[in-house]
Amino acid sequence: MEVCLVGVFVLGLYERNVGVVVNAGLAFLVTLLPAVLERDYDIPMDAGLTLWITTAVFLHAVGTIGPYQSDATVMGIGWDNVTHTLSSSLVAAIGYATARAIDEHTEDVRLPPKFMFVFILMFVMAFGVIWEVIEFGVAGAASMLGSDAVLTQYGLRDTMRDLIFDLGGGVIVAVWGTAYLTDVVGALTEQLDGRERQVE
Repeated sequence: MEVCLVGVFVLGLYERNVGVVVNAGLAFLVTLLPAVLERDYDIPMDAGLTLWITTAVFLHAVGTIGPYQSDATVMGIGWDNVTHTLSSSLVAAIGYATARAIDEHTEDVRLPPKFMFVFILMFVMAFGVIWEVIEFGVAGAASMLGSDAVLTQYGLRDTMRDLIFDLGGGVIVAVWGTAYLTDVVGALTEQLDGRERQVE
């Protein structure tokens, strides 16, 4: 996937498309993140978790080229739905792991399982709304400046569909993903405990 992202980056440079270059470049950097988290912070990143992160950013970057970048084709809409579901599931996982680590770390915070389910959905939807606002602002600024849009928004229908699939990604993590993230939660808790001991 990293090799393909380099290819997409080069294609963006060749076509002088800022949106493709920026998205492919950022996606490539994110693919390096699991190794950094494991090496520098001792957060376990097994093959499945690494694939989850890499696939989310890979599909997003590939979606900025060719037939995928369109709200007028079945392929474009389907691709957008898949990328939003996968990306939002990743955001949900980050929110869940962080909140559970804080819950485990301190006795002052208690987050019951039912609350965590709602929290994951609210976290994902809040992030989704912020993303859509950023997308709208970036697309508007690009239009005013007459340049390529790094992010593209196709209107209200597209925004509502994106948010629905964001919610779907959150539900997937809330129902099935929490057990898979136990090792990550444990590692984050140890990081918080270690920092507290250093402060003391």
